[in-house]
Amino acid sequence: MIIVTDEEKKIKLPFSRGILTRSITLSGIDVGIAYAIATEVQKELEAKGKKVVSTEEIRELTYRKLVERGLKKEARRYLFWRELRRKKIRLTVLLGGATGVGKSTIATELAFRLGIRSIIGTDTIREVMRKIIAQELLPDIHVSSFMAEKVVKVPKNADPLIYGFETQVKHVSVGIKAVLERSRREGLNAIIEGIHVVPGFVMPRENEFMYIITVPGRDHLIAHFYERARYSQRDAEKYVKNVDRILRIQEYIVSTAKEYGIPIIENIEPERTVSSIINDIISRLEKEEV
Repeated sequence: MIIVTDEEKKIKLPFSRGILTRSITLSGIDVGIAYAIATEVQKELEAKGKKVVSTEEIRELTYRKLVERGLKKEARRYLFWRELRRKKIRLTVLLGGATGVGKSTIATELAFRLGIRSIIGTDTIREVMRKIIAQELLPDIHVSSFMAEKVVKVPKNADPLIYGFETQVKHVSVGIKAVLERSRREGLNAIIEGIHVVPGFVMPRENEFMYIITVPGRDHLIAHFYERARYSQRDAEKYVKNVDRILRIQEYIVSTAKEYGIPIIENIEPERTVSSIINDIISRLEKEEV
């Protein structure tokens, strides 16, 4: 067993290919290649008879392996990310998008790659609000986002579906902003995901990154509903029945994202979506020279 020491943090841990792979993927490298590099690092350490190695030695060896593969840009990003971690820069990612586009899946994988422990769903925030605010006071938070029009008074000439959705988003955004304020105040890393993450109602600040996740169309969304139902108790048929309404909400969210300059990412393949988000985060942080 190889023990990795970190003098700054005063810790000693067994070498882990999984942890190193995660660190390497943050440079924008495919998981398979990152794992192969992590394996090469482990084999070289074993060949040298290393029993104890510092995090600095791991960093230098990994950097060299990346350069040897011709991945110079990725090697620089690997060092940049390590420095970011060392400085303990706060990082918050906000993921919005219509029901069923895969936000939770993307959030889980991003959390793993970025080493973020806290994932907060806006449906969870809404559920807490339901417990403390009576239905008579805020009826819209007690129904699905695509059914809120049924319980609110819609102004003349307003689109009922969108007005109901906006009303719910406005109320849930109060909870989202509270979570963000605590994150900013205490320097906590977090991923906040959910349909209520809508540009204009919630906006990112320094070291906060917002993305709107979409699907190409009706068939993709329906497929997501059935796939999701395999791993949860959510009835796919309820969502399939309302798929056109959900797609209209997607169109609305996309229009707000364009208005506020928030990146829109089409989620056809989760791995590609996650990589796109990580690459964008690193590119923007590099430009800001955090």
